[in-house]
Amino acid sequence: MQGFGRWINVTWILLLGIFHSCFSNYSEDQCSWRGSGLSQQQGSVEQISLHCSEGTLDWLYPKGALRLTLTPRLAPMGAVGPGGGGSSGVITACVKPSEQFHGAQLYLERDGLLELLVGDRIESSPPPRVRCFSRTPGERLALFLQATPHQDISRRIATFRYELRGDWTARMSLDSNLISSENACRPCNDTEILMAVCTSDFVVRGNIRSVEEDETFRSAVIKVSATRVFRQKYTLFTGNSRLASRGEIRTLLQCGVKPGPGSFLFTGRVHFGEAWLGCAPRYKDFQRTYALAKAAQQIPCELPLD
Repeated sequence: MQGFGRWINVTWILLLGIFHSCFSNYSEDQCSWRGSGLSQQQGSVEQISLHCSEGTLDWLYPKGALRLTLTPRLAPMGAVGPGGGGSSGVITACVKPSEQFHGAQLYLERDGLLELLVGDRIESSPPPRVRCFSRTPGERLALFLQATPHQDISRRIATFRYELRGDWTARMSLDSNLISSENACRPCNDTEILMAVCTSDFVVRGNIRSVEEDETFRSAVIKVSATRVFRQKYTLFTGNSRLASRGEIRTLLQCGVKPGPGSFLFTGRVHFGEAWLGCAPRYKDFQRTYALAKAAQQIPCELPLD
C-alpha cells in the first residue's frame, strides 16, 4: 500500500504539471507568455521572465498576481533624432494594453515601489493609452499585474503588448517626459540626419499628401507618397503604382506638421506596428549634407542616392 500511495502522489504531481502547462505557456522564442488564473491560488504571485525587445502577454481569467521581468538583449545604437542616443545605457519601454483589458491592474515596480500604469477598465471608460517608462543602468524594474476581485471572471482577459529599445527618443514615447515637446519637434542637425539614415527602421523619400489629426493618441498622421523606399523594417509603404507607394507616419500633434510642396527624406522608428517620425529634412538639403560628409569621409553608412 505504501508503494501505491507513492504512485498516487507522483500521478497527482504529473497531472498538476500537465494542468499548469495547459494554462501557462511561453512562446517558443521566449518573447511572449499566455496563461490562466485558473491554475493560480488566490494571493499567489507567478514569476515570469521574457527575453525579447517586443512581445505580448495574455492573462486569461486573472487571479492572484503576476510579476514580469523583461531582460532583452539590445544592441547599442546611435542617435536617431533630437534627444536620441543609445550609448547612455538608458532603455525605454512601452506597454500597449488591448482595448478589452479587463480583470487586472498593471503596475511598474521600480526599486520596490509600485506605480499604476493601467487600471482595470469598466465598459464605459475610454480605451487605455500606451504607457512608457525608462530604466537607467543599475535600476531594478519589473511589471506587476494584480487581479481585481470580480464575481464573474469568465470574460476578463488582461492583454498587452510591450516594446523595449535602447535608442528611442521621446517623440515616440507619448506618455514619457524624457525631453520637452519643443526639443522633440526641433529639426535634426546634420549629424543626427546622417545617423538616422543608418539606424532608422525606415528611410523613405516622398511627398506629404495630407496631414490628419488623431486626438485619441494626440498625434498627427502624415499621409506620404513615397517615390523611393531605401529601407523599411516592416511593410509600411505599399502600392500598385510603379511611381509611388503610399504609407502613414505619425508624429506628436504639437509639432504642427502641415502639408506642403517639396520632397522629403523621412526616417523614423516603428512603434507597435506604426511608423513614427524621426528626422525629416528636405531631400535637397539631405543631398547636400550627405555629399559634404562623403567628401570628408565622415558618413557612417552608404545610401544609394539618385
